[in-house]
Amino acid sequence: MEKNCNFTLIIPSLDPDEKFPATVKAAVAAGMDDIILVDDGSREETRHYFTELEAAYPQVTLLTHESNLGKGAALKTAFTFFLENRKEREGVVTADGDGQHRMEDIAACAEEMIRSERAVVLGCRDFELENVPRRSRFGNRATSAVFRLFFGMRLSDTQTGLRAIPREYVKPLMEADGTRYEYETNMLLLLGQLRIPYREVKIETVYYDENSGSHFRPVRDSLRVYALILKYAANSLASAGVDLLAFYLLGKFVFTDGGRISVLLSTAVARILSSVVNFMGNKRLVFESRSGIRKTFGRYVCVAVPVMTVSWLTVYGLSALMGENVGHFGRTLLKIPVDTVLFLVSFRAQRNWVFGETARSGGKMHA
Repeated sequence: MEKNCNFTLIIPSLDPDEKFPATVKAAVAAGMDDIILVDDGSREETRHYFTELEAAYPQVTLLTHESNLGKGAALKTAFTFFLENRKEREGVVTADGDGQHRMEDIAACAEEMIRSERAVVLGCRDFELENVPRRSRFGNRATSAVFRLFFGMRLSDTQTGLRAIPREYVKPLMEADGTRYEYETNMLLLLGQLRIPYREVKIETVYYDENSGSHFRPVRDSLRVYALILKYAANSLASAGVDLLAFYLLGKFVFTDGGRISVLLSTAVARILSSVVNFMGNKRLVFESRSGIRKTFGRYVCVAVPVMTVSWLTVYGLSALMGENVGHFGRTLLKIPVDTVLFLVSFRAQRNWVFGETARSGGKMHA
């Protein structure tokens, strides 16, 4: 380790086993002189690991939750302590206590944090290796695809717990919502939202017993991780239902000649109706924006009108290419894939601009 890597190592844990003290002892042996352990409400029979380490090593500071609050809450507790009591330290490195993070990799992330002129550094594993459990490989691939499509962020390891965070970014990243595993995902989203620079460092991929020691609950915790996207998708599906139904009924009973103007009018009226539904749902339920309706609605219109125009021109153009036999029902079917692509474009525009002011001003990110 370079001598100028003046950082605090944070290790949260719940019900640790014998790998936990081995991890802490290795950190001390590697020269890490400030280690914060967080006992996140462990069972009585496992708490001795924490107290024994605190007693054995002056480098260790122990913080305790009386009940299990979640990994996100444990990290926030450690971050708060760090900001209040470690004013001379340049940053923090978060790591897991189950032996998955080697000391060489922890040191490499800390050193890169210093060399990279204050960027957040993510320790990233290789999920193509044979020893990676299937659920971990699938989960990372799925989440990486979501990050790329919805948020424009290319991350090779969205699940990593090894992160080096410069001091100036600790407090802003504490504003990410969540108290359990979703907090780590929301922290990554906030990197993009606040335009905080980040880099990736390749680390060794270590798993024990198919990662059986993990407390991650695939169904419940995945729902927490994808909460923002699921709410947006549900509201968009409801709005799309209104849009498609109105588009079909208007073309069937009101604007019936099938010409360019009729398709435009059907698209416009249907989109106005669905946009009101979509805007109110996104403002109140999805992004939970506290900004005024007038300002956010003006921005929403600036996004919705171009999206509507592209939808109209594309649907009309495709139906014209396919000939007169397409019919109105065929045009309605063409609208589905077109609007699916525009769904992704609209999501990013709404999150980053229409309703994004809360996050940029330091408010909570509900993601």
